[in-house]
Amino acid sequence: MFTVAQIEAAHSKVKSGADFPKYIQEIKALGVTGFETWVKDSHTEYLGSNNYRTASNAMYEPLAIADASDKNTFAERLKIHQQGQTDYMTFCNDCAATGVEKWIVDLDKMTCTYFDKAGNEVLMEPIPAA
Repeated sequence: MFTVAQIEAAHSKVKSGADFPKYIQEIKALGVTGFETWVKDSHTEYLGSNNYRTASNAMYEPLAIADASDKNTFAERLKIHQQGQTDYMTFCNDCAATGVEKWIVDLDKMTCTYFDKAGNEVLMEPIPAA
């Protein structure tokens, strides 16, 4: 099965949201079937076949997540990030400020879904092919 070190090596190539589709293809080839990333510190739980699970450590000091989500502002900030105009840390700060607590990626469905603190879906997007 895959390791966090392999995933982190793939992630090290990501400079902006524009690189995300290539990253997804690379970790999918490793056997990752999905993952859940928490905005507060970017720790991530990775899933594989046969109930395989592994998790990364926190990447930064905890961020405060806004209690109320702002879908429109989040969607604007996400689009800017996907165009390569912001780095990962800026994107995480934007998520926190707009009330996005986590995102879940499903590599079978090729979707990324963002959730608020109450567990409500803020936005779901298809992941484009690399």
